[in-house]
Amino acid sequence: MLAQGKINHLKIIKRSTFGLYLGDPSGEEVLLPNKYCTEEMKPEGALDVFIYRDSEDRPVATTLTPKILLHEFALLKVSAVTRVGAFLDWGLEKELMVPFREQRQKMEAGRWYIVYLDLDQKTDRLYASNRLERFLSNEDVSIREGEEVEVIVLQKTDLGYALIINHKHKGLVFTNDIFHELHVGDRLKAYVKKIREDQKIDISLQPIGYRKSTETNSERIYRQLMEHEGFLPLTDRSTPEEISALLGISKKAFKTSIGALYKQKKIAMEEDGIRLLK
Repeated sequence: MLAQGKINHLKIIKRSTFGLYLGDPSGEEVLLPNKYCTEEMKPEGALDVFIYRDSEDRPVATTLTPKILLHEFALLKVSAVTRVGAFLDWGLEKELMVPFREQRQKMEAGRWYIVYLDLDQKTDRLYASNRLERFLSNEDVSIREGEEVEVIVLQKTDLGYALIINHKHKGLVFTNDIFHELHVGDRLKAYVKKIREDQKIDISLQPIGYRKSTETNSERIYRQLMEHEGFLPLTDRSTPEEISALLGISKKAFKTSIGALYKQKKIAMEEDGIRLLK
């Protein structure tokens, strides 16, 4: 069955005046218009395409990659606001609508908002919603402590930053666990630090566990040394702010990691910094 709002892997069935017809094993077909077709696309071949409804409300395929997929969140820009709703630039020719009923507050042209892509079961049309809480739940947590996850930065709070986890759950990274600048809409790899009894989820931006974290930070320092001609102007006397600005890690993590590199005889400790050994 063709999946609207998702990337579909489809077989090329035939060529027509209007483009290529693509099909799935169930026998359903969809048109890939000529503007997306190339000479290399031949019948019996296969393509990865995104399916949505065009300006005439017909299912259509495109080789363009949208900025958001069905049942996912993304930060998108409002290109226009009309009498029927706000319209977002999501990387396709037909813009994505956010009906007024799906706006947490009245959207404004030129501003960016985190939205969720959903499918209206009655009309079979894709739409975006800014009422995010409806699509996030921690009642049935599908992740474990220590697991690597994908997060989207949702908003700054008094305690740190609220995050969307794996497009399903809501979590928090505390200020003292943040060692580089974050922005709303950033997509990051992160790690589940703790799942509390009330199902609130604490997130770490560093791998959980001393050994894994040390190895990751050591690799980061080593890479920075390579990119800076083998020298970094950082020492035990450097401030946490100086270390965070250059490496994006805490001073404690820095000291532990350069200690590991020193024991491995990969660096030398000098008066004004650390130097990579050949």
